[in-house]
Amino acid sequence: MKAIIAGILAMAATVVASNILVEYPLPGVLADWLTFGAFTYPVAFLVTDLTNRARGAKAARMVVLSGFAIAVVLSLVFADTRIALASGTAFLVAQLMDVTVFDRLRQASWWKAPLVSSTVGSMLDTALFFSIAFAGTGLPWHTWALGDFSAKMIMAMTCLAPFRMLMSVIRPVGRNGGMAAQSANA
Repeated sequence: MKAIIAGILAMAATVVASNILVEYPLPGVLADWLTFGAFTYPVAFLVTDLTNRARGAKAARMVVLSGFAIAVVLSLVFADTRIALASGTAFLVAQLMDVTVFDRLRQASWWKAPLVSSTVGSMLDTALFFSIAFAGTGLPWHTWALGDFSAKMIMAMTCLAPFRMLMSVIRPVGRNGGMAAQSANA
């Protein structure tokens, strides 16, 4: 458990910050397309994927579930209730899907598992979060969702660099949870 506490804390902090920042659109012409939360939330996928690579799917699920519990409680205190509930729902579904997809692709090229799992997770997260949080509010949530998903994809590509750099210090585990043989694809 001690090995994943940093991941749990990083996950909770990322989600709470994102739940606060999603209430603030970018200024000017981008206000109808993006909120500040679009740039912080994708870090949650990086945390999940690094945990999955280093400790396996079981540990990644533990980070997701523990981070989820902490983040929902804190978000109910610091963010709008509807946003906290939308975030919790979208986060749980998207992150658990990310863990599953990553685990199935872990033996592929080093970039494939984090990029594909983050893409699938981001699609689910965006669709669930924006429809639950903002449907019926009169806010431009359709364009925020499109802008948010676009930002998530840019961030997913950007997060590949730190993921790869951290791979040199993380010994990956295989699908069964044991240490995997080091290879060019790891």
